[in-house]
Amino acid sequence: MNPDSQPGHIDQIKQTNAGVVYRLIDLHGPISRIELSRRAQLAPASITKIVREMLDAHLVQETEFQDPGSRGRPAIGLILDTEAWHYLAIRLHRGAMTFTLRDLSSRALVEDSLPLPDEAEQPLLTALIQQVDAFFIRHQKKLERLTAIAITLPGLINAASGVVHRLPGYQVRDMPLGDALATRTGLPVFVQHDISAWTLAESLFGASRGAQDVIQIVIDETVGAGVISGGQLLHKSGRALVEIGHTQIDPYGQQCYCGNHGCLETVASTGSLLALAAQRLPAQPDSLLNNQPLTLESLCAAAQAGDRLARDSIASVGHHVGRILAMMVNIFNPQHILIGSPLNSAADVLFPAVSNTILQQSLPAYSAEIQLAPAAFSEPGTLGGAALIKDALYNGHLLVKLLQG
Repeated sequence: MNPDSQPGHIDQIKQTNAGVVYRLIDLHGPISRIELSRRAQLAPASITKIVREMLDAHLVQETEFQDPGSRGRPAIGLILDTEAWHYLAIRLHRGAMTFTLRDLSSRALVEDSLPLPDEAEQPLLTALIQQVDAFFIRHQKKLERLTAIAITLPGLINAASGVVHRLPGYQVRDMPLGDALATRTGLPVFVQHDISAWTLAESLFGASRGAQDVIQIVIDETVGAGVISGGQLLHKSGRALVEIGHTQIDPYGQQCYCGNHGCLETVASTGSLLALAAQRLPAQPDSLLNNQPLTLESLCAAAQAGDRLARDSIASVGHHVGRILAMMVNIFNPQHILIGSPLNSAADVLFPAVSNTILQQSLPAYSAEIQLAPAAFSEPGTLGGAALIKDALYNGHLLVKLLQG
């Protein structure tokens, strides 16, 4: 069938309307049907039909509530019914994986942290499927109605197809992760880059909640960014990561593993930062970093204590990142810029360096009012997966599947 034909268009409208109603109940419940109609800008008859389907599916429930200032009988309002609906959120990162069973309120019910298996033992996809099976067996007494699986991970990913083209540290080539898990479990599977999912989590649960236009940059072993534009994750159905880490800032710089020279990641990743500090340390005999292991924690602590080498090293990262952010500010005109990084423990050094560079190199009309802030979650864990599920309910994609049974 032609996806642009009329039936598909009608189905899309139903999906969107159902998602809007679900989102309003989640954000404002208990809420009356009349108020739902007003906020959703839908006819009362449409609200009645959508709510009836959600009640029948046990996705919402009625409750009495008292309007503020009202002395009459309690009104009948709607709230979500989330406890009996479960999903599995998975996060893969170098050497480890985390499995969290959550309900539709995003509440964590049980969590397991496991080593990420070495591909030398068996194919990574095979091992992952076995671990999902094992998780469900271990916790079968806790399982209610399973709705979906959400997976976040680093690398080169196509969210629409669920294919992982590359995974750092593993010999992954075009791994059909989404399709394989969907076939095995019979559940909808959502796959997304961990930085993009973290950006979405901040917009739904964290520091940028309610903001329409946000840039989030992550400075860690890799450097990447996610963008919220018009309240939506940019390119969320494809390759949502904004690949700033492999933007060239010095054509004569160090060769990056991507093959290019002078990428941002070669000077701004935490590994590059520590390597550069180690090179400079012999020329700084008075540095607090001498005679102790050089780690991110010791570097940030020395910076906080006023150590010149530590402060200069972290400020240099801030200036490099600020140059790229200045260009992004001119393109996206964000309300907020969030930074997620272990370097946030030395934010009084990092943030001014980033902010000053943005102000110097971007349009004043765009940068003057920008709020620069740390991400709410220093370690998002599987909250990125929770955000994918919440977003799929809000846009109606997963919600319609649950209504259909």
